[in-house]
Amino acid sequence: MLRTFIRTALGAVLSLGIATAALAQNVVVGGKGYTEQQIMAELTAQYLRAKGFTVDKRSGLGTAALRAAQEGGQIDLYWEYTGTSLITFNKVTEKMSGEATYAKVKELDAAKGLVWLNPSKINSTYALAMRAADAKTKGIASLSDLAAKEKAGAGLKLASNAEFYARPDGLKPLEQTYGFEFGRENVVRMDTGLVAQALRDTQVDVGLLLALDGRVTSFSFVLLKDDKAYFPIYNSTPVVRKETLDKNPKLADALNALSAKLDDDVMRGLNGQVDIDKKSVEEVAAGFLKGQGLV
Repeated sequence: MLRTFIRTALGAVLSLGIATAALAQNVVVGGKGYTEQQIMAELTAQYLRAKGFTVDKRSGLGTAALRAAQEGGQIDLYWEYTGTSLITFNKVTEKMSGEATYAKVKELDAAKGLVWLNPSKINSTYALAMRAADAKTKGIASLSDLAAKEKAGAGLKLASNAEFYARPDGLKPLEQTYGFEFGRENVVRMDTGLVAQALRDTQVDVGLLLALDGRVTSFSFVLLKDDKAYFPIYNSTPVVRKETLDKNPKLADALNALSAKLDDDVMRGLNGQVDIDKKSVEEVAAGFLKGQGLV
């Protein structure tokens, strides 16, 4: 009787241990709604599944909603940008180097239960773009040139996503830095993914793009030089809830290994495969992971 009880108890303990281990391997990966973030969410999901994790991917979220979901425990991890956390989430407006920005957000977000792992070499900063031929004709190579033309009454039309239009590292502070205004009537708000097409099709004169957008070259755009260094460094970095890391001690090493494979050229190429070559996000992610020997 005692022996049977012990065997039963041991079996229950082992079953509980297995169930707990399995539970600890469940992670929810988040992502924002534009191409680069969709790729990063899919890369992470496929990579972690290959490492034995059960992954629930939830992409397509806005920045504020994604961060709120992570702080609330609905999202375990996603790739955030150092500049976004510094300015948007932590309200720090001081100009900092890339290294100082990373150190600061790592410190500030730790108090919120979030751990910044190793940053990638991706600097996914914003840029204002124009059609190259149009910029040459108008004599605009920098944001200061653009400001001078606008102050002289050029009335150029800008395409911007709604988030940049309103956020604290967005359009209004940029205009204040360079001393001009597009004017409300000349700002067209649209989905991030539609800006490049609108600019190419001459629906607007200037477009807000990510500097690593794969369409810049193929659409014959030029990125205007940010000659007053308005835009901060936006290093893409895996950010994970501390509670999740505590349950999954191997997660940090896995994500750091992935982060080490990513830089500007890689990300620009991946973006281009989706936006120009029209490959699926799933196909692009799988090809990169296999090509890098990560799966």
